[in-house]
Amino acid sequence: MSVGVNTETLVRVEEIQGRGRGLVSTQPLRGGQIVLIDSPILLYSALPLTKQQHSTFLYCDKCFKTIQSASVSCPTCSHQRFCSPTCLSAALASSHTPWVCQSLSRLRDCQDFLQHHSVERQIQAQFLVAAYNLAFVSPSDFQILLSLQGRAEDEDPAIVQSLHSVISSLCPPPPIEGFSFSLELIAALVAKDRFNAFGLMEPLNLNEENGGQRSVRAYGIYPKASLFNHDCLPNACRFDYVDTNNSGNTDIVVRMIHDVPQGREICLSYFPVNSNYSTRRKRLLEDYGFTCDCDRCKVEATWSDDEGDGDDNDNEVMEEDVDEPMEAESDGEEIGNDNSTDFPHAYFFLRYMCNRNNCWGTLAPFPPSDAKPSNLLECNACGDIKNDEVC
Repeated sequence: MSVGVNTETLVRVEEIQGRGRGLVSTQPLRGGQIVLIDSPILLYSALPLTKQQHSTFLYCDKCFKTIQSASVSCPTCSHQRFCSPTCLSAALASSHTPWVCQSLSRLRDCQDFLQHHSVERQIQAQFLVAAYNLAFVSPSDFQILLSLQGRAEDEDPAIVQSLHSVISSLCPPPPIEGFSFSLELIAALVAKDRFNAFGLMEPLNLNEENGGQRSVRAYGIYPKASLFNHDCLPNACRFDYVDTNNSGNTDIVVRMIHDVPQGREICLSYFPVNSNYSTRRKRLLEDYGFTCDCDRCKVEATWSDDEGDGDDNDNEVMEEDVDEPMEAESDGEEIGNDNSTDFPHAYFFLRYMCNRNNCWGTLAPFPPSDAKPSNLLECNACGDIKNDEVC
């Protein structure tokens, strides 16, 4: 998907009143157009240390592809698995250095840590190990990480103190002269992770008894993609193709859902669009520290508590992307702005939400070919293809 696509001039960074930095279109954009391809500066497992060898799927600890057959293990710890000798060699020089290997082994072997700290703390500890290692193997990327949104003072001091105690007591000293496990740096790093991490999802099985729900296989920090703001009705969504054999399989690709004019902010949804108003409001406030006032939220805020806006499958932990009020594709007429209904954004759900059972993904057209729009829409969760006769 990323070969030969130049997206450098399609969006620019602007200060959005009341929203901070955001990405705005520099020209009219068509549905399906790719506006960003971004590579991670940091990746780490989303599985707790206690379950990495016993999960439904096994993933390569370098590229995070699903391991289909025989794998190779780290020769030192034997716990980290890789899909090929090539990934193992690359990991030993970057993401799974001797310091990382020793740090993760100590965390994994400490029963007190595993028994008395939640899954969330175990994953945060793995992030901190990856972040300190990034400072060693790529100081410039570490500075990019520190420049992202997220303030240390907004983090819970008790959580920061707990993580500091674990990391400083179990991990070897950082492999950089003058670097330490300070409370201030750990708080800053935790804030950057909380506000900027994207989840790479495990494979989706729509036939599972649990309703096709899936978890995150890995988290990544994508510096350019982190600039997208949230909207509960997105005009763009992101795709990842982790299990493909292409190079850059952990890149994320952001495509337009529908046409937008020049100067329009491009937004993603931070979770599946089927979540109801109260769930969205709670999650955005607790996880991202803001209250959404998009057009959809303004409408749904007036509904009574028992009025729904579709199935809410919020058990699915999906760091996705969503954006703003729908705009007509060519004639400027607003879509779904029908005052005769209490659900003016119903058009979006009819056309752009996947209708496969238990999926809840978002549909976006394939990229236009020779300026001609595609009438095929792809789901960013299950990969299903829909023929859209309206295009």
